[in-house]
Amino acid sequence: MSWVTRAAAAGLSALAGVAARDLLQREHTLLRNFPVVGHARYLIEAIGPELRQYLVAGNNEERPFTRDQRRWVYASAKKENNYFGFGTDNDLEYTAGYPVINHRTFGRAVPTTHVAAGHETPLPSAKVLGGARGRAQAFRPNSVVNISAMSFGSLSGRAVEALNRAAAVAGCLHNTGEGGISVHHRHGGELVYQIGTAYFGCRDEHGRFELGRLKDLVASAPVRALEIKLSQGAKPGLGGVLPAAKVSAEIAAARGVPEGVDCISPSRHAEFSDPDSLLDWVELLATETGLPVGIKSAVGDMGFWHELTELMATTGRGVDFVTIDGGEGGTGAAPLIFTDSVSLPFQLGFARVYSTFARAALQEQVTFIGGGKLGLPDNAVVAFALGCDMVNVAREAMLAIGCIQAQKCHTDTCPTGVATQNAWLAHGLDPALKSVRAATYISTLRRDLLKVAEACGVEHPGLIDTSAVEVLTGRTAARPLSEVYDYEPGWGLPSAADQAEIVRIMTAEAPQGGSAPPSPTAVG
Repeated sequence: MSWVTRAAAAGLSALAGVAARDLLQREHTLLRNFPVVGHARYLIEAIGPELRQYLVAGNNEERPFTRDQRRWVYASAKKENNYFGFGTDNDLEYTAGYPVINHRTFGRAVPTTHVAAGHETPLPSAKVLGGARGRAQAFRPNSVVNISAMSFGSLSGRAVEALNRAAAVAGCLHNTGEGGISVHHRHGGELVYQIGTAYFGCRDEHGRFELGRLKDLVASAPVRALEIKLSQGAKPGLGGVLPAAKVSAEIAAARGVPEGVDCISPSRHAEFSDPDSLLDWVELLATETGLPVGIKSAVGDMGFWHELTELMATTGRGVDFVTIDGGEGGTGAAPLIFTDSVSLPFQLGFARVYSTFARAALQEQVTFIGGGKLGLPDNAVVAFALGCDMVNVAREAMLAIGCIQAQKCHTDTCPTGVATQNAWLAHGLDPALKSVRAATYISTLRRDLLKVAEACGVEHPGLIDTSAVEVLTGRTAARPLSEVYDYEPGWGLPSAADQAEIVRIMTAEAPQGGSAPPSPTAVG
């Protein structure tokens, strides 16, 4: 018998075995009715995201990030051509809610025009983090674009290392996420240490917060600020479980939990139960560490924010920064109802919170940070106009280090080794190479923000105000951003002193552009 005959016989035997199994099993009606061929349906379903991304979807159809958006991030990270030709393919004329940026013909800032303009220009925050409350270790962040909270455990160790190395190269902050500070966070990038409900990294053996451990941890790592996580946009109000099988020795060490045991994150903090006790805890942490202390939250019920600002205005206690996460933000895993329908989208939620602080005359004392698809220049510009002082990038940073939007974060089978603890999958991610790409993406985003600010006539994106943005309401009408969100004149900008200082910094760092000298006949 020839090898071809034997191979054919083996193949037919295998198909017969599959058919027999399909006919005898009771779990899948489709396979009982259509043995063997019914598997094609499950195969197509399994590779559906890939088929849509590469074969079916148009440039602006795929979510969470469209083909155009992903291409811009990939090209920016690789220092490739990130321009687009032949004009926009967005449907401006018929898309209600589409933001349009108003450039100025004669602005105060004059953009330079050479190819590399803005790439190496520092773009620090317009506000000093913790300065308004006199924190001992207050500082001006070097970058208005920073890496958002993504825990080791949600991301692989190699992905965390790549992001931390990128933060060091780009001169930006790296938020640890609530999973503690691991060895992968210690590659030169400065940290914002996030404290979640489980107090990972600063807890005792019973899971209770321990101030001494927090102080020891802060002293052992380049931590510049503390962020108390109240909730996040993609799953507000939920706790979490890291299954025992995923709690490796490294994760256990970073979190301060037993190895190989289910790791629980409660849905609420034990150290405070209302805005008053929250502020007490904020002041305790700030006093004991000297660091700026802030909160991160999605936006739902506004009662919390009204009570918080009233207490800040009347008691002298307060947070140094507020990070607002939009409901369109990402997460490794969450119930569909939470990712789709719980918490407000970024612009609406942020505008409500900022307005609450502004009505209490507190907006100039707090650094506002935004998150939720703000790693794209158009979204970020609107965020700055609404009052953001800095933006955090998460999924965009993941794209920069190799994520292909496979949407398998919750299965531990991420094919690019970014969102997995599978050692074989993670080994393909080279932190040395990917860190350069992430840093390049961040510097390119800062460059674009600077260029847009200059087009609006100002020296820094934090000086873009609501008059610079209009929102289309249909084919023939638009509304100013201030009118859409009921902003009063002056809202969205830093204090006059902060504005003057950031203008001084930027004009010293960024050369102004110009043209040829005017002709002798020019009218002056």
